[in-house]
Amino acid sequence: MYLSIIIPAYNEEKRIGATLSKIYEFLKDKKYDFEVIAVDDGSVDNTVSIISESRLAKENKLKILRNGDNKGKGYSVKRGIINSGGDYVLFSDADLSTPIEELDKFLNSMPEGCDMVIGSRSIKDSDIKVRQPWYRESMGKIFNFFVKLLLIREFNDTQCGFKLIKGDAARELAGLMKINGFAFDVEMLYLAHKKGYKIKEKGVSWNNSAETKVRLLHSSTSMFLDLLRIKAIH
Repeated sequence: MYLSIIIPAYNEEKRIGATLSKIYEFLKDKKYDFEVIAVDDGSVDNTVSIISESRLAKENKLKILRNGDNKGKGYSVKRGIINSGGDYVLFSDADLSTPIEELDKFLNSMPEGCDMVIGSRSIKDSDIKVRQPWYRESMGKIFNFFVKLLLIREFNDTQCGFKLIKGDAARELAGLMKINGFAFDVEMLYLAHKKGYKIKEKGVSWNNSAETKVRLLHSSTSMFLDLLRIKAIH
């Protein structure tokens, strides 16, 4: 088996070094081969140099893609997936809010016939270690209400940044996706559902990061408008 891990990164100098170290330590003794693809989304801090100095880079297990300017998390994840070669593709947030150790149980779910396993903070087997502030949780619930109303009703949490997909399916979906912002997860799930892919929602351990890149008012408005765009485009 060959695994690709996609990490979108924008001004992540405070967190990316520790994240890449944890991924390396977790994967170094696995029996399968892997690659990590870090997609820099126009960072203006030391993100790229820290990535370049990581153990993963020194072991030739990491490649860096640079967008040049800030194009959005969705654009970065799509670009990473399209440039991946794995039998399975995982994309994860740069802060590892969902610990990389959760990957084991996701891989174990794949032989059941799944095409995609998505992390969830909203079902019974989830384990929330550090919660979001109440207002972010409320906005998340409101957003999910509109996701179910407008597009897809099957999932309780579309926005958890930890999803494992069969490689061919991931690259097919990435080639069809148009949303560059934070609502790209919804577009991916909507397309996958339309194509009849089997998707499993699995509870994860999760820690809120205080340094989230999601700006409450601006990002929420943009994400709602993107729901309408997804409906119109597809």
